[in-house]
Amino acid sequence: MARNSRLSGFRDLDVDARREAITRECGIDPHALAVLQTGGLDTGTADGMIENAIGVLGVPLGVATNFTVNGQDVLVPMATEEPSVVAASSNAARIARTRGGFTTTSTDPVMQAQVQVVDVADPGGARLRVLEAKEEIIALAQSQDPTLTRLGGGVVDLTVRTVPAGEETYVVAHLAVDVRDAMGANAVNTMAEAIAPRVAELAQGRPLLRILTNRADRRISRARAVLDTEALGGAEVARDIVHGWRLAAADPYRAATHNKGIMNGVSALVLATGNDTRAVEAGAHAHAVDASGRYTSLSTFEPGADGTLVATLELPTPVGLVGGATRTHPAARAALALTGVSTARELGELIAAVGLAQNIAAVRALATEGIQRGHMSLHARNIAVAAGAEPHEVAPLVAALVADRSFGAEHAEAVLARMRGRE
Repeated sequence: MARNSRLSGFRDLDVDARREAITRECGIDPHALAVLQTGGLDTGTADGMIENAIGVLGVPLGVATNFTVNGQDVLVPMATEEPSVVAASSNAARIARTRGGFTTTSTDPVMQAQVQVVDVADPGGARLRVLEAKEEIIALAQSQDPTLTRLGGGVVDLTVRTVPAGEETYVVAHLAVDVRDAMGANAVNTMAEAIAPRVAELAQGRPLLRILTNRADRRISRARAVLDTEALGGAEVARDIVHGWRLAAADPYRAATHNKGIMNGVSALVLATGNDTRAVEAGAHAHAVDASGRYTSLSTFEPGADGTLVATLELPTPVGLVGGATRTHPAARAALALTGVSTARELGELIAAVGLAQNIAAVRALATEGIQRGHMSLHARNIAVAAGAEPHEVAPLVAALVADRSFGAEHAEAVLARMRGRE
């Protein structure tokens, strides 16, 4: 069934009503999200997932609305402790929706493993000796995972580099593997272990590191949105958004925060679906380094030919639907069911769209009222709870803090005391 991500009044519902609305809109079993009521993970399952487990740590799971991706409406699960992230993504998706939403594409899901060979007398000659046995090495790697081959994946290439490092030059073989719907670390690491002795024998050196690289530059997802300037706040706001992006493109100090804003959305969806946030973050920040070695913006903002603003984003998305926490964590399975994605490529493309939405929202806020006003208004709920407000006191206390434009802990406690004194 077609989904509608434009859920008017969704934020005004209570938690139970939101879950009911989501399951109804997604056409999934009403009990499918019941696991989210308790954080979705019991201590027994946690003990099987990591070492020395002593409990679980809950993170709020929200749903971003208004997303249209490649002509289809999508509801986006986001796990984050930071206020304003879900609201910002939803708002930017609403703006993008007026011009068709987000258009996404991606490459094949190719991951790479590296095999390092040390103590090589002739690195240049060693590189060619390994390449001369390319078909043999690929066949050896392929034999480690015949199931992956049957699914249409497997080894797609072998390249060899020489890497000068101080007084020695290392020979480094790269095994490129189409990992299909897996994140791929286990598959490529197993292959790297298998080929390392033969690669070292050919290079006439000693094998050392045999592991995947998180610089997943052959597994890229891209997102594009055409933004109506009036929906953004007018032509002047659009121009200032471009100015803000240009600083991020030119200045690593600004780029670090600019890209962190992108990752606010990216990491929230990656975490919600049980994928490896550290791998995705490492790959994204490595991708932000340009050919000259300068750290720069992952996104672009450009004036369109018809008076619009065109926003684009490209980043590696090493994520999967099989293996790891995506299968063992009940809440991750529930979150994946919400998205409706059926392949890792689709999930990667949705991640790119969410990252771009988050970026649009952040740069627009910076170009208008500043980031702090909206953020602190949403953060006021946390401040109210920290001040000791009971559930029925949170809303009026938040309203008072917003009206005062004062969000300090002492001020919140004083306002709460006055409220209680009038009861």
